[in-house]
Amino acid sequence: MDINEVSYPDLAFVDIETTGSHFDRDRITEIGIKTLANDGIQVWERLINPQTFIPQNIQRLTGISPQMVEGQPSFDQVAKELKQELEGKIFVAHNARFDYGFIKASFKRVGIDFKPKVLCTVKLSRLLFPEQPRHNLDTIINAHGLQVSARHRALGDADLLLQFWRVCEAKFGAEKLNEVINQLIGNPSLPPNIDRDLIDSIPDTPGCYIFYGDNKTPLYIGKSISLRNRVMGHFQGALTQRKEMKLSLQIRDIDWIETSGELGALILESRLIKERMPSMNIKLRRSKDLCGWSLVEDESGVLLPQLVTHHQLAPGLQENLYGLFYSKREAHSYLKAIAKKHHLCEALLGLEKRVEGKSCFGYQVKQCGGACLNLTPITLHNLQLKTVLELFKIQVWPYSGPIAIKEGGEMIVIDKWCYLGTAINQDELYELAESGDAEFDLDIYKIVKKALSGAYKQQVIHFSAQ
Repeated sequence: MDINEVSYPDLAFVDIETTGSHFDRDRITEIGIKTLANDGIQVWERLINPQTFIPQNIQRLTGISPQMVEGQPSFDQVAKELKQELEGKIFVAHNARFDYGFIKASFKRVGIDFKPKVLCTVKLSRLLFPEQPRHNLDTIINAHGLQVSARHRALGDADLLLQFWRVCEAKFGAEKLNEVINQLIGNPSLPPNIDRDLIDSIPDTPGCYIFYGDNKTPLYIGKSISLRNRVMGHFQGALTQRKEMKLSLQIRDIDWIETSGELGALILESRLIKERMPSMNIKLRRSKDLCGWSLVEDESGVLLPQLVTHHQLAPGLQENLYGLFYSKREAHSYLKAIAKKHHLCEALLGLEKRVEGKSCFGYQVKQCGGACLNLTPITLHNLQLKTVLELFKIQVWPYSGPIAIKEGGEMIVIDKWCYLGTAINQDELYELAESGDAEFDLDIYKIVKKALSGAYKQQVIHFSAQ
């Protein structure tokens, strides 16, 4: 089929330049649109006076200076014209969340509702060219030989998107691209009791979301670095996955709590699930009855595991602590499991009565290396035990006092692996640090430990309580 025989919906290829990357704080300085319609290409371009400072690095990147936008119209002066230009067209942009998010926020400030169908060319590239390792605009330019007229200017970059579309059209055909449009902008079915306006009000920011059933009963709590996308993902999954379908049919309301980033969302999710006990989450257990193993050398030189119950437990302060476990039964089951797996002696581990000169039961069924009969040196048995337990050693708090982990505009305050709260200024920071010890939570310990060994290691703020 000839590509000219298939028509598309009108496609508006949009690019903007801004004073920064934050929808609420920063402003648009330029908008460029190239519309592909049945009657050809239409062009719309405007410099916008942001009525705020343009940082030097942005000026160097875009070439747009304060002098260029002085005397140009503000967004509210071009808003109606822009709305008319985009009306009824599919909004096409690269990393569309950025361009669409800025324009939607700008319209909202002047009281205009803007809800177009949106097509992201990053997602288009990933779908059609999965072999490419990256899909940023510079990679697409190089991969497809696009002609650059004015990089980092709105109309120049909008033209690159139109060129990329033409490349896709030539390679895959118009019929295939129409299928792709439907695939990428198709709206998932919403739950019968959820209004579209509620979904549209969910932000594309990190945080936690709560699905409620009848009588405001919590059904499910989740977290994401993009709340709206994740919530919509549940409803898309409802078409093919039985669990998602069951959840979708029960939802009566949705709420959310924004955080500054992924770490805050992880901690908040763990706390909310324990507090609200949603029926469709895997139940997370509270840490009030935790226990762990410590190693104590007896008079014969044997390292004997000794159970440390929650009364004596001080995670983050005890050097010789392994586990942790939610019950004594779980602790003993773990010790038995490693004894069998690593051929350790259950008698020497205190799991069965030790009789001098007699073998343990494990040795009789070839599950013990014979340390109980001195066939394996005690020192070797001790070493094997310590090596196995080392993987489960509770790390001592590596700081002299509380710390804050900077994430976005907030500071997550942690002391001895315990979450104390989130601060937005120095006064709150010290107030939280002085608020006393919080209850140790095993899930939060794991979250914070992983964060501090990864990317968040560079975001630590050291301070001492006043």
